[in-house]
Amino acid sequence: MKMKTKIPMRQCTGCREMKNKKEMMRVLRTPENEIILDATGRKNGRGAYICRSMECLDKAVKNHGLERSLKTGIPQEVYEDLKKEFEELDK
Repeated sequence: MKMKTKIPMRQCTGCREMKNKKEMMRVLRTPENEIILDATGRKNGRGAYICRSMECLDKAVKNHGLERSLKTGIPQEVYEDLKKEFEELDK
């Protein structure tokens, strides 16, 4: 009998849906309180997950989901940077 491997699931801070961790982007608050996009999903710090869509990013901004998950206030320019990085991913 083959053991079924467990797929790590995470909740999107935008749409609040549970999805496979590999399908999502990790937004990270580093120990230095920087907010960055963690493409590898392995960096140290507090992470929040978001679907790879602008729609979910907009929802997360609107409902303050990222701020809640990362337990910190997020300046507007950080959201602008995240949007730029998301646009790069869509290409």
